[in-house]
This record gives sequence, C-alpha cells and structure tokens, in this order.
Amino acid sequence: MHQASTPKTVLQTILDWSHGRPMWQRDALRRIVTGGTLDAAAINEVLGLCKKEHGAPDISLTAAALEAVHLPANPGNGATIALASLGDVVGVNQLAPKQTLVFEQQGLTVVYGPNGAGKSGYGRVLKRACRARKAGEIMPDAFSLTIGGKATASFPISQDGVQQPVLRWEDNANPDPVLSAVSVFDRECGAVHIQDKTEVAFRPFGLDIPDDLAAVCTQIKALLQAEETQFKALRDPVFEKPTWRATTSVGRIMSGLKHNTKLEPLATLAVMADAERARLQQLTEDLAKNPVEAAAEQHQFADGIARILRYLKKVEKYYSDDALNTVKSLADDARTKRFAATIAAENAFKDATFPAVGAEVWRELWEAARYYSKHVERRFPAVEGEHCVLCHQPLSAEAGARMGGFEGFIRDDTEKQADAAEKVYTKTLKEFRTRQPDIRLVADIRRRIAIQHADVAADVLRFMATADLRRLQCLRDIEHSGVMTLSPMSAIPETELLALESVTRTYAGQLESAADVEGRQILQAEHDELEDRAAATALHEVATKEVERLAKLERIAQCLGQTATTTITKLGNELADDIITPRMRDRFQREIVRLAAEKVRVEVVRSGGQYGSPNYQIRLFANPKTKVHLVLSEGEQTCVALAAFLTELATATHKSALIFDDPVTSLDHRWRKKVAQRLVEEAKERQIIVFTHDLVFVNDLNDSARGQGIPAKLANLSRGPEGTGIVGDGLPWDHAGVKARLDRLEKDQRAAKTLYESNDDDGYRSSAVRLYGFLRATWERALEEIVFAGVLIRHRDYIDTKHLKKVTVLLETDTEIFRAAFKKCSDIIEAHDPSRVRNEEPPPPSEISDDIKALKDWADALRIRQNAVA
Repeated sequence: MHQASTPKTVLQTILDWSHGRPMWQRDALRRIVTGGTLDAAAINEVLGLCKKEHGAPDISLTAAALEAVHLPANPGNGATIALASLGDVVGVNQLAPKQTLVFEQQGLTVVYGPNGAGKSGYGRVLKRACRARKAGEIMPDAFSLTIGGKATASFPISQDGVQQPVLRWEDNANPDPVLSAVSVFDRECGAVHIQDKTEVAFRPFGLDIPDDLAAVCTQIKALLQAEETQFKALRDPVFEKPTWRATTSVGRIMSGLKHNTKLEPLATLAVMADAERARLQQLTEDLAKNPVEAAAEQHQFADGIARILRYLKKVEKYYSDDALNTVKSLADDARTKRFAATIAAENAFKDATFPAVGAEVWRELWEAARYYSKHVERRFPAVEGEHCVLCHQPLSAEAGARMGGFEGFIRDDTEKQADAAEKVYTKTLKEFRTRQPDIRLVADIRRRIAIQHADVAADVLRFMATADLRRLQCLRDIEHSGVMTLSPMSAIPETELLALESVTRTYAGQLESAADVEGRQILQAEHDELEDRAAATALHEVATKEVERLAKLERIAQCLGQTATTTITKLGNELADDIITPRMRDRFQREIVRLAAEKVRVEVVRSGGQYGSPNYQIRLFANPKTKVHLVLSEGEQTCVALAAFLTELATATHKSALIFDDPVTSLDHRWRKKVAQRLVEEAKERQIIVFTHDLVFVNDLNDSARGQGIPAKLANLSRGPEGTGIVGDGLPWDHAGVKARLDRLEKDQRAAKTLYESNDDDGYRSSAVRLYGFLRATWERALEEIVFAGVLIRHRDYIDTKHLKKVTVLLETDTEIFRAAFKKCSDIIEAHDPSRVRNEEPPPPSEISDDIKALKDWADALRIRQNAVA
C-alpha cells in the first residue's frame, strides 16, 4: 500500500497558485512571505516591475519570484526545530561582543532584561532570522566609529533532538529557511491579529498573504490610476483643434495615432524637395489670384522656357566642334596663303631699299596710294616723268620701272589668294565675335526655373559657361597654327526643359479650369497635401510625444488589467474553506478558554475581509453585533491575539520552537498568570523562549514550570562597559530567588578563599564583608520566598492565598536561627561606623561556608515541612 501523501500547507498552496501569476505579483509574494506587509518603497519597486513586464524601458530592477526556498521551513509531521543558543552577534545596536544566549531545548527559557539592557536587539535578530511578520529593521550602533556591514550571528540548532551544523546568519533577504520554522510572537504580531478600527479579527499566517497581495494590487491600481489621470491631461491641445487636414497623408497619420503607430511614414513625408516647396509656394500664390491671370502668367513662363531652349540650341550650334573648327580652318587658310604671298614678295623685292616691302603694312600703304590716285584722278602707279603720289617727285626711269614692278606683284595670283582668304576669315571672325553667349538673355526665366527646379537652372548655366569657354579657347587657338584644344560642352537639359514647359502649360490649363469649383478643388487638395507635409517636421515631434503618451497609457491599461483582486480573493476563500476553517473554530475556543477562562466570552467566525477574502472575526456570544474592540480591555484583546496566534499553529504540521517577545504587555495579574501557564503547557510539546521585562511574569513562568515539571532556564541581560546584552545565568541578584542566590554565594566564597590562601588580606577583607552583605539580603529574601511561601511578595499586585497554609510550619527555633544569623551578618558588614579601636579580622573561608550552609539547611528544612502540609 502506498502511504498517504502529506496534505499541502497554506504556503505550499500559495506557491503552486503563484506559478500562474504575472512575475511582478510573484515578486510581491516573495516580499510578503519573507518580510510581511510591503511599505511604500517596496510598493513603488513592485510597480516598476509591473511596468517593466509590460515593456517600460530604463527600469533596472529584476523580479525575483516566490520559490520554495522562501517559504518557512516545514520539517514534517511532528518534527522539531529547536535553538540551542544565539551567539557571535555583530552589528546589532549596542549589543556587546562575545556573548552567547543559551536556550533550554526541551522546555522553557525565560530571558529577563530591563529597558535598555539589549533585549530588543536579540529580539530583532530572532525575528529577522526566523522571518517574523513584523521583523523590523536592524540598526548598527549609531555611536560606533566602525559602522558598516550587515548584522551577523550564529545559531546552533537541533532537529528532532539531533544537533545540526551551526547556522551562520547574515541580515539579508534570504535567511536560512530552516530558521523560518521557528515562529515569533510580539506586540507587532498581535497588531496583525487585532484590528481596532471596526472589528476584532485576525488572519492566520498564510491567509493574510493573499490579503496583503490584494492590498498591493489595490495600492498599485491607485498609483496607476493617478498616473493615468496625469498622462491623459498631458494630451497636446493641437489634437483638440488640429492644424492639419484629415484628408491629407499627414492628416490621416496624425488623426489615427495609436500606442503602436510607426512614425517612419510621417518622417518620410516631412522630407520635401525644393521643387515641392516651390510648388507649394506657387500654389499658395496662384490660388490667391484670379485663375485667368494666374494661367496667363504660367503660359508666359512656358513661352519663356521655349525661348530659352531655342536660344540654347543656337548657342550649341555656334560653338559646336564643326562651327569652331570652321573658324580655325579659315584662320589657318588665311595664314597659310599670306605666308605664300610673303615668300613671293620677298623674291620680288629682294633688292628693295627698305625691308618688308610687300608685307601687309606695305600693301596697305600701296592700296592707300592707289585710292588716293583715283581720288585726284592720277594714273597709278605713275610712270617715268610723272609725279609720284607717294613722294610727290617726278619719277626717274628706274623709279618708274620699280613702281611698275610693285604693281605687278600686287596683281600676282598669290597675293590675290592671300587677300581673298584674309577677307573671308576677317568677316567670319567678326561675325564670330558678335555671337558671344549672353547669359542675360536667359537670366530672368532661368531664375524662375531655379525656384522649382534648381538642378535644371544649374544645367542651363553650366551649358552657357562651357559654351563660352569653348569660344575663348577658339579665340586663343586661332592666333596660332597649332591644333585647337576645346573643352567638352555640357549638354542642354532639353528633356527637362521640354518636360517643364509641358508641366507649366498643363498647370496653366489647370488654373484656367480653376475658374470652376471642381477644378479649384483639385488644386486646393494638392496645395493642402503639400502644406501639411511642410508642417510635418514640427508635427513629427508632436506625434512622437503623443505616441509615447499613448504607449504609457496602454502600458498602464495592461498593468491595471492585472491588478484585479478577484482571483486573489478566490484563493483566500479556498484556503479558508479547504485548509484553515476546519481546524480554526474549535482550536480557538480551546485557546481562549485556557487563557481567559470564562472571562472573555467570544467566538471566532468567518467574515468578509478588506478585499473580499475571508477574515476570522471575534464576536461576543451575547451580542454578535457589538463591536468587540469597544468592549474588551487592552489586556483582554492581547489574550485574544495570543489565542489567535496559538490557533494558527493548528495549521502547522511540525512542533518547532516558539519565541514570545514581551507577550504580556498591558496584562494585569489575572491574565498574566493564565498566559504563563499556557506557555509552560505548550513547552511540554515544543521549545518555548520568552523575552520579558516583567519580573512578576518571570516568577509566574518559573513557578508554573516548576509546578508542571517542565525544564526551565532563566537568563538575564544587562548593560556594561562593553555595551548592552551582556548575558548572565538566572535573574539579576536583586530579582534572583534564594536558591540562585545561594549558588552565587558559594561561588563568591570559593573566590574569596583563593584570596585568603594567597595572603591578600585587604582583598579578602573586602570580599568577605561584601559576601556577608549579600548573605544578609538572602536571609531577608528567604522570609518572603520561603517563610511566607510566596503569599506576600513585595511590589506584587495580588496576594497568593493558596499557599497561606505553608506559613504555619514556622517554629520558634526557626526564628532564633534566623535572628542569630541575621545579627552576625549585620555586625560584619559594618552597617554603622565601627569604633577606631576595633579591628576584628573577618571570619575565615570555612566559617563563611558554614554560614552559607546554615541558610541552605534552614531553607531546605522549611520547604520539607511546607511540602508536607501542602
């Protein structure tokens, strides 16, 4: 047969449930389980994790889900985790170093400490290490010069009575899970159980976790809603009165912005060419004019483009390679023929008196003389005997012959060819010079073209520049016989100009059509499209902010969708119905009766919690509608809280240690003793550790433990030069009982004996006198504790009459022994100023031992007789 599986605990059930929750809720659960209710800082961190889970950038926090390691340890059915001691505490308040607080593992440990003795420091270590609900923060010594590092301590423990390796504890978010099996109760825990606003109720550990998670969700929801309101208010007013048209490409994007809108198309629309901007300007101007006039302007512009193209083609023709080579050829031909004529002249006039006869200057002179001769009606050239028109002298026969030779040269064919070639070249060159490219002829139209088509205008200018350069190169090279070098001529942007002319004429037609409504609407739509695109750069910034705002709102909406508490409430109800309620009511009734007998007539019933998950409300039997917190005293409410805490143990499957930190604050003696008896009773089944500053409660615990035969260990904490939390066995001398005092007196006697044997007279005298002072005080304590059997105790607020019978065993001999011993102590301690002539030696150590034994024997004899009559 298979052994039945162990039912899941509340926390195991919560852990399994959490696997289906968002990661930020799992992180919140981890924080709640390990540290209790979240504070404002933790709430903000969990809110950040929630946003990060839905895509929020720049959040460095990382969620850590609730895992099994975070749950309080569950050693198993009947298993026990007990603390052997707490030691090596470092970095906690002003706790002194090298102190060890030893615990009774099989019963009760009572640690007494007055205010400021270090009790709270040890309590915080235990609460932090054992994961108490309200663990609080551990602070280092504020007055230390070496503040730093985390608090640390050592925990020797046992499991099922078997010693385990020492646990080294450090104050961090992940204490050893074994220690979490130990439960801690203090006033803070009581506040979890007792709600004094509308009802007295408590939530068993585990059941309050869904409630805390629901509270986290509710707080985060409120924070998100506040952010949502802020982001809604940040909407740009431009969306209320849009500056764009809904029908344009830009307007459709701006009107349809969402959290996931991609703005790349808007950025693309924002990039406008110069031509598009010019087109927008043109449309703006033309739509403001009379459409007929605007159309006429466009027709004129188109005509101007056509004229430019025609002119450019002429320039292209004038400065083509063929045209320029023709000029160069004519120059070269004239030059060549003139060279031939010059050679002929040199041969003809080689005997001339003057040089360069026949050269160009000479020929000009000759032709001028011919012209002059015709003007004065003289024969040219003159013959012998006639006057020369050049020198105005009669010509000799030789001179006449020479003049005839000159005329013959002029009439020669070579000269005629040279002259003819030069005339053709001179005419061509003159015409060439008159055709110089003039940019002014195209300047106006070119500038207008440049408004929309700067590239076309630049091509026109480039063409004109290269044509003029070729002209200059031609003029340069025709002066020489060498090869003419020409730069390439840029192409005429003919296609672009023709297209522009066509577009312009088409636009002119559109303007003419704009005289009617439909035609104007077409142009207006184009204008609106371009105008919205011109504004797209500025709108892109607006759109970017809006998309970011919408993305945040979308993220908030997604986060808000996960803050619903319905599923959490359902979990709380299932935990209550399936695990907690079946064990709760009867157990609570037993606990409240144990603690308050019939004085507090209350019951525990299920009720609605703050977020709809179940609470366990405490109600009066007599009147369920009465608000219990208005009826119960503070002490009675503490009893209810303690009963609720002990009731929780019904849901646990193990018997690990319980720690109580000042559990009887505000309790009077009626409840205090009941609590002491209940805790001692619990010590039969598990280790119980109690920290308290109430000596009456210490006595109640000690008496109850002694009465029930439960092993009990008393310890005390005090303050010293080293700091607080100095550990001592038993109670401080002032509060220790007779037995504890006798033990200390015996130890002090042995210490004094050492001084005596070492001949330290002064030291021994001081020790002996001090020892008899303590012995005298112990005889006094014996009257209260033994003779009167605790019936009357100083400063106690009640009389314990049940031991009054024990007082009757006192005999006269007992009083004589008391009187003699008390007188001896009084004489030795020098209660009065001694005579200067007296210098008595103190009793030897053996006598002191006998005097201590006398008190011990006297007390034992009385106890034996008292027990006999009890």
